[in-house]
This record gives sequence, structure tokens and C-alpha cells, in this order.
Amino acid sequence: MQASELITKGDLNEFKSELLTEIKKLVQLDDQGQSKKWLKSNEVRKLLKISPGTLQNLRINGTLSYTRIGSIMYYKLDDINKLLEGGLQ
Repeated sequence: MQASELITKGDLNEFKSELLTEIKKLVQLDDQGQSKKWLKSNEVRKLLKISPGTLQNLRINGTLSYTRIGSIMYYKLDDINKLLEGGLQ
């Protein structure tokens, strides 16, 4: 391995910072004020009026899919709407 190919801790920290910035952009509202496409657990619980345990059960039994980024779980708004309409099994 050549010295020019080494990745330093600084390189990794810079990459992490850039990646987190991009992820935050994806999760937040866009500039045109359109609704979010992804919701956090607390937003889902408020929307569905359920407890944290019920949300956990929906995840465990596969009723509601989610994506985990770090320690935060995100849920697609489309999946939640389908669940409310009775379309997800």
C-alpha cells in the first residue's frame, strides 16, 4: 500500500460529516414545502396515536417496515398511509 492510498481518521470524519449532511437533507422538508417522505418514530406514534410498544410490535411482526440510520428509525409516509387505509398486511 502506498502512502497516497492511506485513509486517515480525518478523512473518515470528513466523510461522516458529509454523509450525515446528505442524509439530513433527504429526511427534511424540501424547499417547496412538500410533505416529508420519511418520519421518525415519535412522529409516527403521534400520527397513528399509538404507544412506543405498539410501534415496536408493528416493526417486529413486519406490519410496518422501517429504515435505521444510526440509532434513529425512519418510516416511509407512503407505508403509513397504506397502513391507515388497511392496505399493508
